Amino acid sequence: MTQETAVKQKQPSGLYLLFATEMWERFSYYSLRGLFVLYLTKALAFDVPRATSLYGTFTSLIYLSPLLGGYMADRWLGKRSSIIIGGILIAAGQFVMGTGGIGAVYVAMGLIILGNGFFKPNISSILGEIYEKNDVRRDGGFTIFYMGINLGSFLANLIAGTIGEKVGWVYGFWTAGFGMILGLIIFIWGKDKFLQGKGHAPKHYAKIEKEAGKEEEKKPLTKQEIQRIAVIFIMAFFSIFFFVLFEQKGAALNLLAEHSVNRTIFGWTMPTTWFQSFNPLFIILFAPVFSKMWIGLSTKGKEPSVTGKFSIAFWLIAIGYAVLLMAAMRLGPGMKMGMMWLVAAYFFFTMGELCLSPVGLSLVTKLSPPKFVSIMMGIWFLANSAANKIAGFYSGFIASWPLDKFFTWLMIIPIIASVILLLLSKKINAWMHGVK
Repeated sequence: MTQETAVKQKQPSGLYLLFATEMWERFSYYSLRGLFVLYLTKALAFDVPRATSLYGTFTSLIYLSPLLGGYMADRWLGKRSSIIIGGILIAAGQFVMGTGGIGAVYVAMGLIILGNGFFKPNISSILGEIYEKNDVRRDGGFTIFYMGINLGSFLANLIAGTIGEKVGWVYGFWTAGFGMILGLIIFIWGKDKFLQGKGHAPKHYAKIEKEAGKEEEKKPLTKQEIQRIAVIFIMAFFSIFFFVLFEQKGAALNLLAEHSVNRTIFGWTMPTTWFQSFNPLFIILFAPVFSKMWIGLSTKGKEPSVTGKFSIAFWLIAIGYAVLLMAAMRLGPGMKMGMMWLVAAYFFFTMGELCLSPVGLSLVTKLSPPKFVSIMMGIWFLANSAANKIAGFYSGFIASWPLDKFFTWLMIIPIIASVILLLLSKKINAWMHGVK
């Protein structure tokens, strides 16, 4: 690491363009996610297992599609064009959702799944490209970027969630669509000005290299690159355990808030979707703290390793489910838990999320060979895909299991994962070959 890299503190301007674009795309997505299960159960009369299963399949495919979108961007389209195509498809899907019966739902799902595949891996990959190798600002930058994701999520459930529940489902989905359009406008306006020439199609760079007499040789991956890619796969696998627990928010914990939480304050009943805003609110409040903390610890040589950060995340989400377990054990027949139990659980979930999710996104951009960044980002989201499908399946048990049994397993799983990861940490850190 050069001295110049080590002392940089100010983040690149491209970060804030991508922050704003991703914020509105996440506004669109989390508007949909907060309303989806409620729409299926209330408007289309789905039972809980069927609704949560479809939710799990939908969110799983949303995170599977970046594998295709990342591949097409790396090979042909480029990241900028992929983001624009993805945004258009997502907006179209939101405008279809809620306009008819289950047929419209499936059409909308297809459009949003495809759109996310083009959008999601490429915006994160461009962000990674605007940092130099081993730039100490990278993890902090991804944490700020992650704050944009959650600002969108926070606004989504307060605005589109309220409109969907109180005015009409279709208007909630349309609000989500307009959010995506706004994000597209921001990206198209600023991409040439702020992205430092990053994100073009491969043929653009091939032409520049040819004109400069520096045409790149096609070389096989080195042993070091293969081991770094292996680390991406290993950490993506461990992330599944975290996100299975974390993604209970959109289904099981949404239903918990609807049926088992006292939402009344001085005679006013809080909309169920508003509980989805506590997690992003905590992200907005604490992401800048984590960003500065990682940079500060790095400059002192005390920053935890990636495996260390993941292990901390596992313990924090376990504490969150321990809180819900304690709340469940206090309930008698016909009783509802106080809303602060759920809010406290979301606080611990969020602290864990900040130790894992932005760190994982940053890790992929640091360890991937440059020509494979988007497809490796697709691999990371493939793990999210598996987690969302499993999460949707497990969420169905909230309708038939006692709450204490439901939460006990969610508390135990991350503790086991943490222990296994710590046992493997020495080998994982060695395979990173000095990448921090």
